Amino acid sequence: MINIPLLKRICETPGAPGFEKRIRDLVQEEVSSLCDEIMTDAMGNLIAIKKGKEDKKVMVAAHMDEISFIVTHIDEEGFIRFHTLGGFDPKTLTSQRVIIHGKKDIIGVMGTKPIHVMKAEERKRLVPITEYFIDTGLKKSAVEKIVSVGDPITRERALIEMGDCLNSKSLDNRISVYILIETLRALKNAKIPYDFYAAFTVQEEVGLRGAINSAGVVDPDFGIGLDVTVAFDVPGAQPHEMITRLGQGTAIKIMDGSTICDYRMVDFMKKTATKGKIKWQPEVLTAGGTDTAGLQRFGKHGSIAGAISIPLRNLHQTIEMCHKKDVEASIKLLTAVVKGINKHDWEL
Repeated sequence: MINIPLLKRICETPGAPGFEKRIRDLVQEEVSSLCDEIMTDAMGNLIAIKKGKEDKKVMVAAHMDEISFIVTHIDEEGFIRFHTLGGFDPKTLTSQRVIIHGKKDIIGVMGTKPIHVMKAEERKRLVPITEYFIDTGLKKSAVEKIVSVGDPITRERALIEMGDCLNSKSLDNRISVYILIETLRALKNAKIPYDFYAAFTVQEEVGLRGAINSAGVVDPDFGIGLDVTVAFDVPGAQPHEMITRLGQGTAIKIMDGSTICDYRMVDFMKKTATKGKIKWQPEVLTAGGTDTAGLQRFGKHGSIAGAISIPLRNLHQTIEMCHKKDVEASIKLLTAVVKGINKHDWEL
């Protein structure tokens, strides 16, 4: 069963890239009793360590940050201009509520030119993000008492259940944060073969920065990215375009735009899922990257790396959706992988 109250807190807690303190504090509160040691590096990555029996390291990374914005200007009327932190589809932003995290949190709404006053040629083009603004309903003098250039901005959306699915902002990648916490919980009283480093990383959405740094600190033998992936299983999509489908199980990554997963790790994950009767599907994502790349390449010796992915509809939009059964399968697979990683043949 999914702990909906915990997941709701995780998804709704703000954490823009570079501003992850609130979500990091929540994670630390949850994992402090589930591990042997906790460390936080200078960048803000939080790593929960559970000791194993042998002298090897398994590192799993789930990034805490969410696609967000940052204040760049406040104009004479009090409207706020912003820059993106991570990738956005501009058409999804119109009339969306956001939270500006200044001296206190205040609500704003994304705005742009109304269609009623657009010229014919303007109606045909995609409105660029540079033409959007945020309206707080306050005058400049009031805004400036609360908001400064450089303050982060996150989306204002609650997590809800929809049928067999979960719907929220920032399931990328808070669903993985939840899965990693629940994996630590499942392993609390278990004996594991190797030291397990559960890394909750920062600044993934702006270039995998936290994972690169934390991999250099940990220097893992095995690296596993834990992130979401595209589920384009919607009307009009061709079978070869879907990448993954909701409800068809956790996804075992073969490659993405930043990583070709080690064939040994892919093979191990497939065999582990099959043996455990865990529903899974293959993932080949030709664009986009995850922390897997940082784990694979930025330890001192590199690592045998792969990834577990959670299928997600509406990825990088104002709301995202995943299937409960895929979440449960991901926890089961990751738990089994950590427990059984010493039983596979890792020879090249």
